[in-house]
Amino acid sequence: MRASSSDEILTRLKAHYHFTRRRKDPFKVLIATILSQRTRDENTARASEQLFGKFDTPEKLASARIEEIEKLIRPSGFYHVKAQRIQNAAQQILMEYGGEVPRDIMKLLKLEGVGRKTANCVLVYGFQVPAIPVDVHVHRISNRLGLVTTKTPEETESALMEVFEEREWIAVNELLVTFGKEVCRPRNPRCEECFLLDLCPTGVG
Repeated sequence: MRASSSDEILTRLKAHYHFTRRRKDPFKVLIATILSQRTRDENTARASEQLFGKFDTPEKLASARIEEIEKLIRPSGFYHVKAQRIQNAAQQILMEYGGEVPRDIMKLLKLEGVGRKTANCVLVYGFQVPAIPVDVHVHRISNRLGLVTTKTPEETESALMEVFEEREWIAVNELLVTFGKEVCRPRNPRCEECFLLDLCPTGVG
């Protein structure tokens, strides 16, 4: 895609959704993102709220009873596996990083249950470090809009980093995810209401 088109897409997204940067607790971002795997946002929110109501630090989570963790995160699904992953990650943070979530992607990728999307989410939302988290939704929307032509989320991440300037990376995930929920849905996208229709090579007006 031409730079002018990609810049215009981002400009419109930022204006439409009134994007502002905001930093969150890196530990909570990490754990919530692990919980979000293979479940809906509302389930992640409920599980995270229940978990952080009791165990909101690596120290607390690392020493908690696994059965209690499982009970709290049950809404997120696959709670047996996820409970073990998040406790192991908390223990790693304590033993290997002095209780502080690392802000280095290679160190983040060594944590239990952490892939590139999760690691990049921690960088962006926990530390405001430029990165582009790419899940299946961002991958789908980026290709629909013609921003990239890729086959995997990993390829999409690299391609988007070429499309956008580094200073814009932090905004990309949130804007595309929001756009995907409200307009560019997986099925029955609302093309007739889309404010990017004139820039979209796949939309139907």
